[in-house]
Amino acid sequence: QVQLVESGGGLVQPGGSLRLSCAASGFTFSSYTMAWYRQAPGKERELVATIMGTGGVTTYGDSVKGRFTISRDNVKKMVYLQMSILKPEDTAMYFCKAMAFDSWGQGTQVTVSS
Repeated sequence: QVQLVESGGGLVQPGGSLRLSCAASGFTFSSYTMAWYRQAPGKERELVATIMGTGGVTTYGDSVKGRFTISRDNVKKMVYLQMSILKPEDTAMYFCKAMAFDSWGQGTQVTVSS
């Protein structure tokens, strides 16, 4: 079955950077669009970024454009989220997802605070 394992979260100061990773298994990884979502306490889950199977087309939420970069490695079956110029409002649990499936990983917590 679909399995997604996120890692790389942590505590970072405003203006700092983090790189999140997601290991995928249980499906033909290169065939599917992958996404990163985030959910802050008391808020709905928000779509952060997507990347198509070939890796050539990406989309970003307005709140992260110009600061976050999504990428993937189809050989390693990994998807990444490079986050820069982090702001306190980026604090959330971050999840990766294969858009065609309903499965979610456990997420990785990102906290931006001084």
